Amino acid sequence: MLTLRLSLTVTLLATLALLTSCVTTATDEATTARNPKVAASASAAQLRPGDTLTVVLSGIPDPSNNPVQIDEQGSISLPFLGVIPAAGLNTGELSQAIRDAYVGRKFYTSISVSVTVTERYVYIGGEVQRPGRIPWSADLALAKAVQSAGGFTLYAKETKVTLTRDRKAYDFDVTLAQRNPEEDLILFPGDSIQVPRSAF
Repeated sequence: MLTLRLSLTVTLLATLALLTSCVTTATDEATTARNPKVAASASAAQLRPGDTLTVVLSGIPDPSNNPVQIDEQGSISLPFLGVIPAAGLNTGELSQAIRDAYVGRKFYTSISVSVTVTERYVYIGGEVQRPGRIPWSADLALAKAVQSAGGFTLYAKETKVTLTRDRKAYDFDVTLAQRNPEEDLILFPGDSIQVPRSAF
């Protein structure tokens, strides 16, 4: 009888230890879940198709403010010059290229050019309510971008959202980012987000 009680006690203790271990492991996994840490975009300062700019021409008889948008070919169009390549340059480089073109083509002997960015974008597609481009701001994070696109559809796989930056892809759990802002990711202009469809 004593042996039976001892055996039952040992079995009970072993079962409790196993259950405790399982709960601890599940809790540990929940608290240690992490989204990837992604380096800031190396090309964030570079202008991209879709960027909206203001090009100010001054120091000439007919100064002007020219709102332009970089087209899909990576170019803008300006008075007298026509098409000028812009994508891949920063604002300083584009200002210099415009100045050189006006002087080099002998439209002006001297001209001051200033380029400022007025609007830039990130892109989101897949299982969101309003896929497309979203105006970028310095505080735009992944979870906020999803909200700006109207939120997930019923079929979205919220735990495996793909971010593409500088031609590299990373998978994010947006539900984790919503629960824990430290696991959210600040976005950069030109980032692309794809929300896949869940298998269920």
